[in-house]
Amino acid sequence: MYGAQLMEALHRRDPRIEFFGVGGERMRAAGCDTVVDAKDLSVVGITEILSHLPKIYSLYQQLLKEADQRKPDLAIVIDSPAFNWRVARQMKKRGIPVIYYVAPQFWAWRQGRVRLLRDHIDKALVIFPFEEKFYRDRGVDATFIGHPLADLPQPAITRNEYATQFHVDAAKQWITIMPGSRRKEVIMNLPTILEAATHLGPEYEFLLPVAPTLDRSLIERLIGRNKITLVPESLPALRHSRAGVIASGTATVEAAMMHTPFVMVYRVSPLSYMLGKPRVKVPHFAMVNLIAGKQIVPELVQQDFTAQNVVSSVNDILADGPARDRMIEALAAVKQELQASDDSGDTPALRPAERATEIILLMATRLPKDG
Repeated sequence: MYGAQLMEALHRRDPRIEFFGVGGERMRAAGCDTVVDAKDLSVVGITEILSHLPKIYSLYQQLLKEADQRKPDLAIVIDSPAFNWRVARQMKKRGIPVIYYVAPQFWAWRQGRVRLLRDHIDKALVIFPFEEKFYRDRGVDATFIGHPLADLPQPAITRNEYATQFHVDAAKQWITIMPGSRRKEVIMNLPTILEAATHLGPEYEFLLPVAPTLDRSLIERLIGRNKITLVPESLPALRHSRAGVIASGTATVEAAMMHTPFVMVYRVSPLSYMLGKPRVKVPHFAMVNLIAGKQIVPELVQQDFTAQNVVSSVNDILADGPARDRMIEALAAVKQELQASDDSGDTPALRPAERATEIILLMATRLPKDG
């Protein structure tokens, strides 16, 4: 989504720009020639990635070969640090300037790896306000441009229209469940969420937005006979839901942008957790809690992620009252933090993709004329 937004903003400024690389449906629709499908890189976990390494390495080599043939003027890598810092290194070796859009979360763990950015990229465009100082203090040229989700408009569809379209009972309260955007995440997270949904009962409607990186049939198999409504997009579901049960990741920011109270959940394999936990350098897992500097949403991770705990935490925010009001107010403050203001401190003059475009095109003007 971020890549597509950026491509569209760049095309508005210069329709002659051509794109190729790694992407999914949205980037293809925006005009990217996807040499590698992003689905094939959607692997999470330390141990889980091992079995996929041969395929990922093959795709990496395929991308480099394409770059050698096409000789791009500029490389923009987005998130996915395990793959992209290697791409950045190879582009840098070839004399191609590199911009990192949505920089790796090295502040969360493996902080020593910041040197990879310092050595192999020319500019970092960061989407969380605390990242600019973190990276600049470590010698990386970084600029906070705002979070791409912070300026998304509220969905236009009304709750009644949505209920009619997806055959959902508008008289009931809705709960959006988002188990993750990768296959392994869904397998690890969804069964416990479904168990919690069963305990919460049939007086609620449960909506599950299917991420474009997932095979819908996998979701359907895991759901079985559970009464869950599969929908194509997350933002309308979140906007019209009373609460959410959200796997750690970008979806937690989406929920915050829609002002939807939620409970964060996450689970990886026991070995991945054992190996990864000691390396974590931050006090919270949920991005909204990190931005707020305190816990504003419950975090149920690993052994704490049980159906009983999910039910208890969801019940706390379903009813009107101080707990729900405090969370909604805190989520609104997080949204404000994620909006990069102009010099006057007022409403942002440019959206994040447009801010990124300004910086990218400025870098492009410095390229050799025959580049």
